[in-house]
Amino acid sequence: MESEARDFWEICEDRCQTRSLVLTSQVPIAKWHGQIGDSTIADGILDRIIHRAHRLELKGESMRKRQGAQPPS
Repeated sequence: MESEARDFWEICEDRCQTRSLVLTSQVPIAKWHGQIGDSTIADGILDRIIHRAHRLELKGESMRKRQGAQPPS
C-alpha cells in the first residue's frame, strides 16, 4: 500500500499547477489519511489537490439500489 500511496503522491506532485487532475472517490476527504496510511504522504497529496479543487459531493440514494428494486424488463 505504501508504494501505491507514494505513486499517487508523485502523480499529484507532477500535475500540481501544470495540468488537470480528475479524481472520484466514495471515501470522504476526512478519511483519506486513514485510507492512505502514511500521514506524511496523505498531507502531501491533500495539500496539492484540495486547495485548488472544485468539489462536487453527490447526495441521494445509490443508483444501483434503485436499479435493483425494479423488476427485470
